Amino acid sequence: MTQGRRRHAIARALGAERDVVVDLRELRFADASLMLDLAMLARRLRGRGRQLRLSGPQPQIRTLIELVGLHRVAGISVVGPLSATG
Repeated sequence: MTQGRRRHAIARALGAERDVVVDLRELRFADASLMLDLAMLARRLRGRGRQLRLSGPQPQIRTLIELVGLHRVAGISVVGPLSATG
């Protein structure tokens, strides 16, 4: 996903009337910039009384989420496959 498309998706998520679910089932690669964007999105959603739910990450993505500590950020829940270590 390009930066522009990611920013557009984040802007749409911020306008959501409910909790936001990000479907990660088909994501095969992610880097730290995506993890930072998701953390910032969760922070802004939390300020609006909403949660961010990361759904179905592949094991390698789940491992990255755990390595950077995204799963411990207030307002984020991760639902789906466990990492290779968990």
